[in-house]
Amino acid sequence: MSGLVNALVIVAVVAVVIVRQFRARRIDTDRRWWLLPVILAVVALREPGILDAHHHTESALLLGVELLVGLATGAGWAWTTRLWVETDGSVWSKSTKASGGVWIVGIALRVGLVGLGALIGVHQNSSVLMLGLAATLLVRSGVLTWRAQTVTGTTGSAPAYGFGMARPARKERV
Repeated sequence: MSGLVNALVIVAVVAVVIVRQFRARRIDTDRRWWLLPVILAVVALREPGILDAHHHTESALLLGVELLVGLATGAGWAWTTRLWVETDGSVWSKSTKASGGVWIVGIALRVGLVGLGALIGVHQNSSVLMLGLAATLLVRSGVLTWRAQTVTGTTGSAPAYGFGMARPARKERV
């Protein structure tokens, strides 16, 4: 795919994801939550020139930082998403204002990385951004699936951010 097509795919995926994150959505822990991120990663890795041939070390370092930003953004997004259990036992999620803040910080960091790359003369392919987006979606989906399982009690119990947490039981006097 050309850089323009990659850019359009990135913009379309981000737009869909951002719009969907602020709507209440049922979390299905049995579905293939990893499929879209894997497809994005495969498409990104198929492109030649993910690393700049003239600045191999610098472009590899920028790619690594992009992946770290993607992983951190996905984790932050997942942990700032509100979860709740409906009466039928299904788990639902909806992003919070803090999730929007995570997105803004993530985008600002990515813009900063692109600017840094341009400043030091490293040619960055749009595949780098697509790979970072894949990392973001993979971590977010994985953490949300795990949190949904813990909220329903299938693997234990842990409080979730924004969840109507029960107050801890008081100690009984002996």
